[in-house]
Amino acid sequence: MFKFEMKGLDEFQRKLDTLQKRIKNIDGEHAIPFSELFPQDFIRKNTTFQNIEDMFEHSGFTVNSQEDFKKIPDKEWDNFIASNTKFKNWKEMIDAASGEWIKKKIGL
Repeated sequence: MFKFEMKGLDEFQRKLDTLQKRIKNIDGEHAIPFSELFPQDFIRKNTTFQNIEDMFEHSGFTVNSQEDFKKIPDKEWDNFIASNTKFKNWKEMIDAASGEWIKKKIGL
């Protein structure tokens, strides 16, 4: 009779369970601070700036609060993003940052 022994399957299942729990924890909507969504390494890799605060400071807009940010005209902000980052617009930058945030949160 042929006997097949598999080692490591239990550990794989534990890791899969952990991953599922982490995914469940980030499901839904989240209020993520800009500093967490756009960590310094993301900004340095994808923009001409050192951090998100530096980017806001050089944007020509006053950004001291979420309300200030919401007042920036979309087209002008997209133009700033296209000129100073690797992204075509703000949505593309947000999508990239969100993807990296998710990977970090689930441990990938």
